[in-house]
Amino acid sequence: MKGMPPLRTTFTIMMITALGALGAAQTISKPLAFTGVNLAGAEFGPHRPGEAPIFGQDYEYPHENEVLYFASKGMNVFRIPFRWEAMQRKMGGELVPEELARLRKAVAAVTDKGLVAILDPHNYARYDGKVLGGGDIGAKDFAFFWSRLAKEFKADSNVWFGLMNEPHDLPSKDWLDAANAAIAAIRAAGAKNLILVPGNHWSGAHSWGWSDNATVMLEVRDPIERYAFDVHQYLDKDSSGTSKEIVSPTIGVERLRAMTDWCRKHKRRAFLGEFGTSASEEARVAVQNMLRSMEANRDVWLGFAWWAAGPRWGDYMYSIEPKNLIDRPQLEYLRPHLQRTRMSPLPIAKD
Repeated sequence: MKGMPPLRTTFTIMMITALGALGAAQTISKPLAFTGVNLAGAEFGPHRPGEAPIFGQDYEYPHENEVLYFASKGMNVFRIPFRWEAMQRKMGGELVPEELARLRKAVAAVTDKGLVAILDPHNYARYDGKVLGGGDIGAKDFAFFWSRLAKEFKADSNVWFGLMNEPHDLPSKDWLDAANAAIAAIRAAGAKNLILVPGNHWSGAHSWGWSDNATVMLEVRDPIERYAFDVHQYLDKDSSGTSKEIVSPTIGVERLRAMTDWCRKHKRRAFLGEFGTSASEEARVAVQNMLRSMEANRDVWLGFAWWAAGPRWGDYMYSIEPKNLIDRPQLEYLRPHLQRTRMSPLPIAKD
């Protein structure tokens, strides 16, 4: 099936095979195959044009004990955002060895436990403030970057390649050309890892109902057809994820519908790479409704990653990073929808 790769993580292949024949209309209470969280921190820091962020001052990578903590809750997929500018200091240059080592350590904290790590250049289709495809940075530059990352991580199928976080405000054809160039470079490097491809317009799932994503992104090309679409969806008024507001208890279901229908019609798969809410009863109900809808449409949805956790969030309203070793309320919203592959619980602690 186009866009539905033979996923081969160590603990899910039998489950996916068993569930693959289930109809989309059937209500299913079992969690989706891949359920987890964004472990943010490496994408933090001021964006200073011409100057790379400073490790330890501007940003840090997630710690192994955070992986252990969330794995103990039943999570099995971890999206790891990082900065393109930190990983590749000069366009067309090689990856920075010390930065690559940091990313490798964070990824190994996930994959050594048989869990899935998603690489996430968290750059919005930009590098040092310049728009991808705008003349200064082209598809070839993006492809070169991904060819180097692919070479480093191709040996581990539990590493997924998220091409880019939330492209926006560029021609969708320019983004498509860059995505296809990166996919070709990844495959030319010999990597067969699952690729997550975002659309334009901030990767909003709801945008498939009104934007050119629904036509342009049909032209994604992967020679081994091992990809899915990465979409994000927030539940506030403008889908930006910047307020405590929840539009309605059913808003998540409604906003995912266009993506669900599009994927089913065109035989594609999708992964909800970001969603999140503040803590409230209305938010709990809205999240439950949305995730139940995804579970009932598991022919389309691979899974989800909550936004967010990580060592630098403090009192951020959507964070599920435990505070004083106490679970955040939103973790309870997710608990019925998490995989049952659990590890022994450990408290969060810095390395």
